[in-house]
Amino acid sequence: MPSFDVVSEVDLHVFTNAIDQAARLIANRFDFKGVDAGFDRKERVVTLHAESEFQLQQMRDVLRTSIAKCGIDARAMKEADPQGGGRIVKQEITMRHGIEIELARQIVKIIKEGKLKVQASIQGDQVRVNGKKRDDLQEAIALLRKQELEAPLQFQNFRD
Repeated sequence: MPSFDVVSEVDLHVFTNAIDQAARLIANRFDFKGVDAGFDRKERVVTLHAESEFQLQQMRDVLRTSIAKCGIDARAMKEADPQGGGRIVKQEITMRHGIEIELARQIVKIIKEGKLKVQASIQGDQVRVNGKKRDDLQEAIALLRKQELEAPLQFQNFRD
């Protein structure tokens, strides 16, 4: 029986390249000369630190631009509120990995409301879609691509 998986993942190598690119751009900007500002990365979390909230906002914009240039959807970014401590302002940005349960339920609901001849089931942090025909699965993919969801979706393991 043909099937595919709906996932939401970010390639960490591409993500690292985007952060390095953003750090180089910040280092070369005139308004950041002599300023204590930078990016710290641990797995899927990037911590931005700067001397003022305005500089932090500029760093976020540069990071978003470099992430977009590397082909990562900006909806994968989950931003925390900026925290000011002394003379340094920090903000954490987390890259989403996996589909959260609420979003998975929404995906299953969209597929059921589409009245397609496929079955969707939640399996951990992904959604598996099964159907009898390959064309039905391709219709399900097209239906999900049209939707404006809070996280970017990828379709993997398409099997006949």
